[in-house]
Amino acid sequence: MASGDGVPEKVAWVLVRGGRVLVTRSHGRDRFYFPGGHRETGESDSETLMREIDEELRAVIDPRSMVHFGTFEIGEGHPEHGPFRMICYSADHRGRLTPAREIAEMAWFRYADRDRVSAVDEMVFDALHMGGQLS
Repeated sequence: MASGDGVPEKVAWVLVRGGRVLVTRSHGRDRFYFPGGHRETGESDSETLMREIDEELRAVIDPRSMVHFGTFEIGEGHPEHGPFRMICYSADHRGRLTPAREIAEMAWFRYADRDRVSAVDEMVFDALHMGGQLS
């Protein structure tokens, strides 16, 4: 779904453990992406993230623990589907992470795996690496 300015948006979950970050790959795709998805009409960011993570990974996000990590955007004319905006949150969860629905697999990537994700996801990788969270 697009924002008020017409730019398509995704609400994404950034989960870092031991210098690695969680990414997922959908069936039929080669690239990995941060888990999350598009907001449905009337949904808040927390409602979107909770719904998407339940659908994709069968885990329950604790909305009280959500912290905005950053908003990342690729512009018009970008070779990879620009413009596009990704609003990223870190958050605690309950439950075992289990790929479901459109998710073929999940993985824990290091910074060296940056070339296996989308352009906007690369920006998040850079921010995590610069912040010392991603090895």
